[in-house]
Amino acid sequence: MAREPRLETDRLILRRWRDSDLGPFAALNRDPKVMEHFTGTLTESETAEMIERIEAHFEERGFGLWALEEKASGDFFGFAGLSVPRFEAHFTPAVEVGWRFARSHWGKGYATEAARRAMDFGFTESELEEIVSFATPANVRSLAVMRRLGMSHDPSDDFDHPKMTEASGLRRHALYRMSARQWPGTLRPPH
Repeated sequence: MAREPRLETDRLILRRWRDSDLGPFAALNRDPKVMEHFTGTLTESETAEMIERIEAHFEERGFGLWALEEKASGDFFGFAGLSVPRFEAHFTPAVEVGWRFARSHWGKGYATEAARRAMDFGFTESELEEIVSFATPANVRSLAVMRRLGMSHDPSDDFDHPKMTEASGLRRHALYRMSARQWPGTLRPPH
């Protein structure tokens, strides 16, 4: 298994994190619109701790949440990749595909493109059996990405996220799945 994976798509570079990523990553984590489906925004210190956890995950697992760079501009604008959820639920242990971008990069198809490349790495290089993704029902943009990736949804799989309070309105989550045998690969769109 590769310990320093750097992935590419036609438009994106998925790479390990650099010190220079902290400022722009902290800025997007402070954006209430970017963070509206989470428990709140993050401080720069919390963002730095998150990057440390992400890098430790890479060292432990050989995959993680890659920093994203736009090839054309060289701009860092968020992350996409694979992580192991740090909570217990009926589907854990599991590997999740996820993403978070600065708003300036929304609506360009980058989430689907980067997530598809990360999933391909997970299924082909890391030999994962299944990858999941989840979001609150109100997070229609992320749910649409999950469908574009060809992931399946069974409403009986939906769950109450144990790290979210009922009062937050974010507790209920829709769970999407894809198994290795269903994976169509990076070069072909899902059926």
